[in-house]
Amino acid sequence: MRNSARSLVCAAIVAVATLTTGVAAQAAVWSSSDRWATWSNGGYTLRNDVWGGGAGPQTIWANSYGNFGVWANHPNTGGVKSYPHSARNVNQRLSALRGVSSSFSVSRPGSGSYETTYDIWANNNADEIMLWMNKTGAVGPLGTKQTTASVGGHTWDVYKGSNGSNAVFSFVRTSNTDAGTVDVLAVLNWIKNRGWYGDVTLGEVQFGFEITSSSGGLNFNTNSYSVSFS
Repeated sequence: MRNSARSLVCAAIVAVATLTTGVAAQAAVWSSSDRWATWSNGGYTLRNDVWGGGAGPQTIWANSYGNFGVWANHPNTGGVKSYPHSARNVNQRLSALRGVSSSFSVSRPGSGSYETTYDIWANNNADEIMLWMNKTGAVGPLGTKQTTASVGGHTWDVYKGSNGSNAVFSFVRTSNTDAGTVDVLAVLNWIKNRGWYGDVTLGEVQFGFEITSSSGGLNFNTNSYSVSFS
């Protein structure tokens, strides 16, 4: 009986640990609770990226560059706490590219404050292009609204601003979606055609969750993600 009781206690501890870290039930290929953890896989780089002040614990896990997630327990305070993501570096000028597209699918919590977003860097990180695919809670883009545009396969409210270090162009989808395909090059060329930048070099195309709060611990899962370019 004592052995049985001990087995039940051990099973309970394992179950609690799994819930606490939020790691998928199956053993992930890679996981880490280090705020700056990185992992390279298939030409992509995954980052835990807990960069904001006042952040709580966060554990990232991944089975591949396109199947990853985090359990995050960030307090219900203002300011972005983290941006766990997967990134592919393109490193080509817009004029040299024939196409850049990306597809994604996520499972996300119904509470907290966050957005599921692409973070795309160009012009040696002088220009940041964010594509918000969904948002929940008290979050909003930088800058002021310029227009509403249908480009890249989606309809967006477009904002233009700065974070003090670089220009930020935010495309906020007019309705939330958890899966889809984006013509990234079409969006980048749309910005260029408005004269907001020139023939810039496209750097990393990142995708993940920009989390402001997830009090109590929430799970954010990317079921699939990929970037293709030519």
